[in-house]
Amino acid sequence: MNKFSNQDILNWPAFLELKAQQSKDSRLQRFYNTGTYHDETPLTEIDFVALDFETTGLDSQQNGIISIGLVPFNLRRIFCRKAKKWYINPEDNLQENSVIIHGITHSDLQGAPDLLRILEPLLDELAGKVVVVHYRHIERDFLDHTLHSLLNEGISFPVIDTMQIESNLQRAKSQGIFNFFKRKSAESIRLANSRARYNLPVYQPHDALTDAIATAELFQAQIKYHFSPDTAIKKLWL
Repeated sequence: MNKFSNQDILNWPAFLELKAQQSKDSRLQRFYNTGTYHDETPLTEIDFVALDFETTGLDSQQNGIISIGLVPFNLRRIFCRKAKKWYINPEDNLQENSVIIHGITHSDLQGAPDLLRILEPLLDELAGKVVVVHYRHIERDFLDHTLHSLLNEGISFPVIDTMQIESNLQRAKSQGIFNFFKRKSAESIRLANSRARYNLPVYQPHDALTDAIATAELFQAQIKYHFSPDTAIKKLWL
């Protein structure tokens, strides 16, 4: 399974080119051959896609994907008419405690395809764009592990993690001697709490498509308040 960090992969375009040569699955080959942006590309020139999964649990080794939501966007617009959502038949069983969180039941998943049946349209939506998520260890790790299980081949791609951005911002705010004596601690970096700091609207959580849209809006706000449209993509992707 792929275990990597931003320090491991210094050149994503070259890495994806290598993965295209190594991949044995035609769908993954096409995905990798689409490539990605040069690492100096400014954010304002990039097409993004916000991605969110609902899962049967939090362990990518033991749990499965049950819903996928995505929406393409850039720094100026979110293209809701191009949004997509799929229910997925998971490799494991629904757990009662996860149903309470996401509200997806066995009846919702009746007749749902496994991941391989929607893999091609999913990869078509992601290919050539920069994927934005809130907590990359869900979307990237679950997709990688599930494809390993189904194809004996995982997947690698760069992401921007809005949770990581918010964590870095909150950590910077809580540091320093002044904040030490005030006992100022970092605030929550959960999606809803992060959005509240930017006065973004409250959405019902734990729906894959709604959370994807919420992540896109959060990223736009983070760039507006803390970065610049001219920021190079290499500063943010992982």
